[in-house]
Amino acid sequence: MRVHGRRKALALAAVLLAGASGCSGSAGGPSAGPSTSAAAASANASPSASPAPAEPEVTLDEAGEVFSTFVATDDVLRASGDLRLAMEYVRDAEARLTAVAYLSSGGRPPRHTWGTPTLYVPRFPQGASSAWFSVLADRDGELTMLTFARNGDWRLSAAARLLDAESRPSIELDAQGYATAIADDDRSVTIRPQLIGPLHATVAETGTDGVAAGLLADGPHTTEVAREITEAREKAKKNGFSYDSIFQAGDFPVYGLRTAGGGALIQYSLSRTTTTTTKTAEDDYIPVPESARWSISAPVVRRNLRLTEINTYVTAVPPARAPAAAKVIGHSGALTKATGQ
Repeated sequence: MRVHGRRKALALAAVLLAGASGCSGSAGGPSAGPSTSAAAASANASPSASPAPAEPEVTLDEAGEVFSTFVATDDVLRASGDLRLAMEYVRDAEARLTAVAYLSSGGRPPRHTWGTPTLYVPRFPQGASSAWFSVLADRDGELTMLTFARNGDWRLSAAARLLDAESRPSIELDAQGYATAIADDDRSVTIRPQLIGPLHATVAETGTDGVAAGLLADGPHTTEVAREITEAREKAKKNGFSYDSIFQAGDFPVYGLRTAGGGALIQYSLSRTTTTTTKTAEDDYIPVPESARWSISAPVVRRNLRLTEINTYVTAVPPARAPAAAKVIGHSGALTKATGQ
């Protein structure tokens, strides 16, 4: 079956079904199966009536069940602190962020509370590979965009909190409630999905002075980050250190949905590596931030400190026919690795 590809989940069925029943019935979008009256109407339709669209590779009902099962399973695993099994339900950026949630909390990651989900399921044709869908749901009181991807089984690939309630996206839906995925090289929007990560990385490093200036709107996750990096580099130099902070798109997947008006909502992840190195005497120690103390127990290191973050973003991209700066409307991230000596 497409939803229950892993038999291990069945061992938790008694617990999960009780927890999931509230979500699966309320998942956004219409039921994929036709009602009795709809079936009768179809049988009596005239020969000239337009045929119903073929059932997509991933139905709204299936997506709702995937989300409900994940929510219930995730809660059980977080309560038990079972990182090994939790890693079987996540992938890509979320795999790294989930691992650190367990490791940094001593096996007691925070448990989530969830609201009613709204499903954004692209109408992939039957047999399509690398299927995915997105969900907008209240998580711990904050609207969060989550994307689930399938490669044999369904796993959570990306999640980002919307920065404010006004950022709620207007996704284009067809008559049956399905969304449209846009291709990586889609040229109908101002920034193609395949370019959003590298451009964002450039703006976050160089701000208003770089070649990508103006392509993404100013804000705390773009130009303000660049200004903070410049200030930190200058301060480190005065104190006898070298400092740099680099963003990279890497090989994280990118997910794009068509929005009303012809734009796109794109979800993607970037890594950020910040390195501080001493340049003078050995007693010029580098302080270890509290966020890294789960990985480095010492309050300071003597020679160098390297911190790696994973950040996931949701960005609204205007249509090419109405060019404007793309705006980051969602973000979540955490420090995932710290090394020093």
